[in-house]
Amino acid sequence: MVTPAALHSGPVPAVQSGLDVLVHHRLGLLRGRRFGLLAHQASVDARLDHAADLLRHVRRARLAALFAPEHGLWGAAQDLVHIPLARDPHTGMRVVSLYGERREPTAAMLRGLDVLVIDLQDVGARYYTYQWTTALAMRACARAGVRVLVLDRPNPLGGEIVEGNIPDPAFASFVGLYPLAARPGMTLGEIARHLQQAHALGGAVDVVGLRGWRRSMLWEDTGLPWVAPSPNMPTLDTARVYPGGCLIEGTNMSEGRGTTRPFEWVGAPWLDAHDYAEALAAERLPGVVFRPARFRPTFQKWADHVCGGVQLHVTDRARFKPFLTGLAVVAAARRLAPRAFRWRRPPYEFERRRLPIDILLGTDRIRRALEQGASLRSIERGWQPDLARWRRRRAAALLYR
Repeated sequence: MVTPAALHSGPVPAVQSGLDVLVHHRLGLLRGRRFGLLAHQASVDARLDHAADLLRHVRRARLAALFAPEHGLWGAAQDLVHIPLARDPHTGMRVVSLYGERREPTAAMLRGLDVLVIDLQDVGARYYTYQWTTALAMRACARAGVRVLVLDRPNPLGGEIVEGNIPDPAFASFVGLYPLAARPGMTLGEIARHLQQAHALGGAVDVVGLRGWRRSMLWEDTGLPWVAPSPNMPTLDTARVYPGGCLIEGTNMSEGRGTTRPFEWVGAPWLDAHDYAEALAAERLPGVVFRPARFRPTFQKWADHVCGGVQLHVTDRARFKPFLTGLAVVAAARRLAPRAFRWRRPPYEFERRRLPIDILLGTDRIRRALEQGASLRSIERGWQPDLARWRRRRAAALLYR
């Protein structure tokens, strides 16, 4: 039985998430089954009721296990914080963390389950770890004979524009286990289908698709409420710049963590804000304006130091290239302050050998090109053939027009 809160009246959104579709139209998929749920704080329906509350009340089905990705079930942990096994104070259920000592459920964790329901809001960037937690869970479920049910959610950046390089499999990591474009233009359900088809993960995987979503839609078009899927993804503005802003994590610059504008504010104490903004303006990048900014992070890189930098203001969402812009932000800082700029050293996201920037980019070729002074346009031209081939390959997994 679905909780009454899920049925209260209110405006009907243009799009129904996979969770809404499951709860209101397809509960038969869970009848008679013992299932687990992999979710986080953004796993809510259109009326902000959480998946754990909705699904533990389904008749003739039993929610038997809770799993959580990076940041935990309720999103309290910052990035790179390993999450221990815990008990959810709301449901009283044990929550198995898939970000820490183990990133993949074991056979013992899956024992007795018929289905693993995965309901995670993604943000449309290769480095966001929820898609890789999904991939590892799919792989483990295939070995254990547990069916996977992915509840799809909109890509907040839409599903038409694809950007960035395709990684070299030799650089696979938890920020890129399998080759995807930096901005893949896919929903999590489509990524799950692509990974199963293109990389033979095996097992039985079903997707409860979105209703009413079209590839041209941005999040604002869906009518769905935005819940921050991670602590430093508070707004849609954050999500728009993240496919390039995350690259700053691979440097000794602040990506704005510890401020109210993560990934939009970028800088360091050794940069002059106005010189930096002028250098970036000279690149004439589409759909973005760089405003000189000074900020003081309260934690992480350069905590309690005033950083000179810029704020990225997206002025044209259709023309903006977040990945190329992220490379420009890095290249300009390195050019302006060659003695102070540094590539971040490992460890980073469970990788202890390769540079963080290389696993974020999925190659060392782009870093080396930046170090050699190659132009942004030549670097962008270099990944176009691989990107075209990948677009053709991903087409078989697409679910929406």
